[in-house]
Amino acid sequence: MKKCVTAFVLAVAMTTMPCALAQDKSAGVTDMQALRAAVKADKRAFVAATLALTDAEAKKFWPAYDDYQLTLAASNRQRNLALEDLIELNKPLSDAYARMLASELLAADETEIKARRKVLGRVLKALPATKAARYMQLEDKIRDAAAYDIAATIPLIK
Repeated sequence: MKKCVTAFVLAVAMTTMPCALAQDKSAGVTDMQALRAAVKADKRAFVAATLALTDAEAKKFWPAYDDYQLTLAASNRQRNLALEDLIELNKPLSDAYARMLASELLAADETEIKARRKVLGRVLKALPATKAARYMQLEDKIRDAAAYDIAATIPLIK
């Protein structure tokens, strides 16, 4: 059971990395099931279809996007390692271990926030503000869907 949950957590985290096929733009952004499916199929194509970038915008946007996805993947790995430890332990935690786990999860969040601030600055230079805001909102929706799936699977600390 522990390995199954761990595998699920890693699979969900992998959906936040670049790997997804564009579907209908409006349905994919408002319908969370469609969003999950689009991101799982080809995230990059989904983002491209949703933003409708011009060639000039795309030339400036994609390097920022790629750098952000790499940093996001590292943050997700950091979070997943902490959660794997929690799942494998499956017993009450000592106060010291609980403090360490909370610190590791917070550090992963801080890494992600720092990366989001950096990508926003780069995307605002590459795109009009409305497209930059749309991209950030899209990343938020993708992250929130993945976080919900993980939260629904991970037990609370005993």
